[in-house]
Amino acid sequence: MPYTFEDLKSTRPAQWQAYIEHSFVRQLGDGSLAPEAFQHYLKQDYLFLIQFARAFALAAYKSPTLADLRQAKEGLQAIVDVELDLHVSYCKEWGISEQELAQLPEARATLAYTRYVLDTGNRGDLLDLHVALSPCMAGYGEIANWLNSRAGTLRGEQNPYDAWIVMYESDEFQHAMQAEIRWLDERLADVSATRFEQLSRIFSDATRLEIDFWQMGLSLSD
Repeated sequence: MPYTFEDLKSTRPAQWQAYIEHSFVRQLGDGSLAPEAFQHYLKQDYLFLIQFARAFALAAYKSPTLADLRQAKEGLQAIVDVELDLHVSYCKEWGISEQELAQLPEARATLAYTRYVLDTGNRGDLLDLHVALSPCMAGYGEIANWLNSRAGTLRGEQNPYDAWIVMYESDEFQHAMQAEIRWLDERLADVSATRFEQLSRIFSDATRLEIDFWQMGLSLSD
């Protein structure tokens, strides 16, 4: 039976649930998240995006086909030319200047996750890299959908974090998420059981590091 992205998630369902339904996410959804926790997360997410762009540059280098190369180029361009600018503008709304962002040190959780992704991509192939990125690339869209399914989630002006949910529930992000899942499904369909086990360990490690990233925001840790 061919493997899929859903199979990666099902290898450790409790871990995936702990990521998708983390306390940081719950508090963001019901508007009770402390503003300083969200600001700390926003600052570190800016630094994360820079390393995310480097991962797409690495994906371009690792691309065996022109189609893969174009996908990597589009991802890199979207982060550098669009997402980072939007993130800077969003941070300004929360009283965080671009100068402050440029001078920030990386928190340990940021260092751990981003360097794990880059190291995995350097050591492995393009599929290894995409699997390491997938908890972020697919997870954020799933989180937005989960928040919208919760009765306790506040929307609109009732929730100071509504713009965050809007970003990841958007058609643009949801389409990008589904495109990434399709790409993974096509590659996972051809892997052996041994290879799938290797990939599932990468997926698990990356998911644990995503959980740590949420926890960093809650604890305001550096």
